[in-house]
Amino acid sequence: MFHPGEVDVQQRADVHADAHGSAGVGDTIPDVAREFLAGQRMIVVSAEHRGSPWTTLLAGEPGFIAVPDESTLHIDAGLPELDPLAGAFTVPTEIGMLAIETETRRRMRINGRAHQADGGLSVRAHQVYSNCPKYIQTRRGDSVGRSGPTTRTEGSSLNDAQLAWVREADTFFVGTSAPGLGADASHRGGSPGFLDAEPHRVSWPDYLGNSMYMTFGNLLLDPRASLLFIDWTAGRTLHLSGTAAVDWDRDRAARRPGAQRFVDFDIDHVVQLDNRLALRWRLEKPSRFNPPARGT
Repeated sequence: MFHPGEVDVQQRADVHADAHGSAGVGDTIPDVAREFLAGQRMIVVSAEHRGSPWTTLLAGEPGFIAVPDESTLHIDAGLPELDPLAGAFTVPTEIGMLAIETETRRRMRINGRAHQADGGLSVRAHQVYSNCPKYIQTRRGDSVGRSGPTTRTEGSSLNDAQLAWVREADTFFVGTSAPGLGADASHRGGSPGFLDAEPHRVSWPDYLGNSMYMTFGNLLLDPRASLLFIDWTAGRTLHLSGTAAVDWDRDRAARRPGAQRFVDFDIDHVVQLDNRLALRWRLEKPSRFNPPARGT
């Protein structure tokens, strides 16, 4: 069955999606998914730690994600101690995960419960499903050597450099959850400049998707959320924790090309990790589905 938040959002959006949402996902990992996961270099993860939601990522060489059985993943990578989710999985914890292959624009979401095991994470899958590749930019990734240790800066608002980072982004990830219904990690993309950013708030247009409304359904039940921005060329990450709300104002949406509605994210905590990743990506081409960032 759809969870209550998804039902309410579908009704508000006048969508009748019998085959979508939580009713249309499985709880096992098929062979095609096993093969896909084995080739990945990163996986985005979302969970709660010390009362706040956070989204981050785990990375490694292809093969670092293994599927020992149809309901279990083992991720052979740990989080650095400066990461906002470091220490979150000492006990079984709800987790949302998104494996995304930017070279082919394929992605897969796996939600379940995770705990530390053998230097990495063991995840029991509860929801397994693929998404369409809309709004994913094609990027080619390469492994590089680290230039030094990871460093952390934090605050309660975005500084000028971080504001520029967010305003120029073409991709970010959002984490949400709902009480008793699990966590979720999702992708958002668009043309550079599609996000609005102020020191205490980030906003973005919601474009036409696959009508699953898992993110919106979770937000209706629990407004806490988290955002992750990756600096694809420098290996930095920017993590935001706060609360989000959907703005259904049609007049506001009409002023932005492609927007069906807006999402406003109010910032509580900011963590920036420099030299976080030993991976770099080069942009090959943006998604052909991206609307213009602004109207004329």
